[in-house]
Amino acid sequence: MTLLPRGRGGLVDNGRRCGRLTAMVAAAMMLAMVAGCSSKQNGAGAGAGGPGGAGGIGENGLGPNGSSSLNRFQKGTLDANGQGPLSDIHFDYNDYSVRAQDGEILKSNADWITKNSGTRVQIEGHCDDRGSEEYNIALGAKRAQAAKDYLETLGIAADRMSTISYGKELPVCTEETDECWAQNRRDHFVVQQ
Repeated sequence: MTLLPRGRGGLVDNGRRCGRLTAMVAAAMMLAMVAGCSSKQNGAGAGAGGPGGAGGIGENGLGPNGSSSLNRFQKGTLDANGQGPLSDIHFDYNDYSVRAQDGEILKSNADWITKNSGTRVQIEGHCDDRGSEEYNIALGAKRAQAAKDYLETLGIAADRMSTISYGKELPVCTEETDECWAQNRRDHFVVQQ
């Protein structure tokens, strides 16, 4: 049996999708290979084709660490309750604008980041499972960048933050309901030392 890459969504064997765990293991191996061969581009931001895009390498060359959503997903510990000191923000369908109620959450996050000057934050952009993989990677990157820009206006230095987009790859809820999709349309903030 020969497994072939099929986008970011998994592998194929004779035209059938392999299991999610097999796909995630393969994606992690490809991520490690890409991370080892990548080079930082001057001033490149996170985007679908940039360092924070589909390859899963974070802006500023940070990449995911032990507490990233990808690592928690691989360990089976990714859920909506594993927040840490910073709170997630959520987005409307097909949108990357920071909502008024999420502005208050970002202000609270900025206060914590300011008080903890030795930390850096990686902002992960996530989407629900509707739409293509490419579209959702780009949308997740825009969502992460929108939160980063907002935090910069609150006085957080840009070099203390990085962005990454996981698109629809790491859902916290897998039901096909509006409530579940709303949980997945989020920015998650990972504290890095």
